[in-house]
Amino acid sequence: MSDRRLWAIVGATGTGKSDLALNLAEALRERGNPAEIVNVDAMQLYRGMDIGTAKLPVAERRGIPHHLLNVRDVTDDAAVAWYQPLARTAIEDIHSRGGDAILVGGSGLYASSVLFDFRFPPRDQAVRERLERELETLGAAALFARLRERDADTAARVDPKNGRRVVRALEVLEQGAQTHGAVLPDQPQLWHAPTRILGMHVDRPELVERLDRRVDRMWAHGMLEEAARLRDQGIERGTTAPRAIGYAQALAQLAGEKTEAEAIAETQALTRRYARRQVSWFKRYPGIEWLSPMADPRVILAE
Repeated sequence: MSDRRLWAIVGATGTGKSDLALNLAEALRERGNPAEIVNVDAMQLYRGMDIGTAKLPVAERRGIPHHLLNVRDVTDDAAVAWYQPLARTAIEDIHSRGGDAILVGGSGLYASSVLFDFRFPPRDQAVRERLERELETLGAAALFARLRERDADTAARVDPKNGRRVVRALEVLEQGAQTHGAVLPDQPQLWHAPTRILGMHVDRPELVERLDRRVDRMWAHGMLEEAARLRDQGIERGTTAPRAIGYAQALAQLAGEKTEAEAIAETQALTRRYARRQVSWFKRYPGIEWLSPMADPRVILAE
C-alpha cells in the first residue's frame, strides 16, 4: 500500500466541497505533490447530468485531473459494488504517480465503500425479482412500512420514495443478513493509511438558504432543457438516473404533470431532506474533521 495520503472531503450538498478540493489540490501541488481528485457523487457519474448535479465544468477544474466523472450513460445502473473497485483503482493509480488522492462528494454509501473495510451484503435474484413485483403492485410506501417494522435503523437512512433502495434492504433482510448500515461497524477500519477525512459544515439556516437558491439557479441555467436532452437519450429507461432529485421533477414538468413552480418547490424540499440524511451519515465517521467552507488549505496542511 502506498504511503501517499488519501483525503476525503465529504458533507451535505451545497457546502463547498468542490471548491475546497480544488484549493487543497492546488496547495499540495505547490508543495510538489501532484494531487488529483476522485468523484464520489453517484449522480455525477452520469454523462449529461451536469446542471442538476452541480458538476464542475472542465474549464473550472484549474487543470487538476478529475476521475470518475461522466463514466455512465443515463440508461445504465450505478451501484456501489460497481463503483468501489473503480474508485480504489483510481486512487492507487494516483498514488503510483506520486500524488495524494482527494475523494470528493456527498454520496455516503459510495464514500464508505472506498474509505473503510466495507463488505457487501449477499444478493438473491429470485428474492429481488419477487420484491420488485411487489413494488410494482403495492408501491414503495407499503414496502417501506415493512422495512421500518423489521429494521427501523435502516429505514431511517433510506429515502421512502426510493423503491430500489427499499427493495435492496428487504432483499438483504430476507436472507438473514445485515443491511448496509450494519455492515459499516461502529468503529470501521480504514482501507488505506494514511487517510484524512474532512467534513464540510454549514449551519442549518444558512444551508437551507444555499440549497433553495441553488435549485432556483438550476432552473434558471437550463435544468429543463438538460432534462429534455436526457429524455431524448433514454433517461426514463434507466433505473437510477431518472430518480435523481431535480431530474425526476424536471421530467414531470416536461410531461405536464407539474408546473415549474411545483417542480422547483418539490426539488427544494427533497434536497433539504437529502442534506439532513447526508449530515447524519457522515457524523458516524470516526476521526472526521469538520470545517467551514472558508477553510484555508494551508492551515489544513499545517496540522
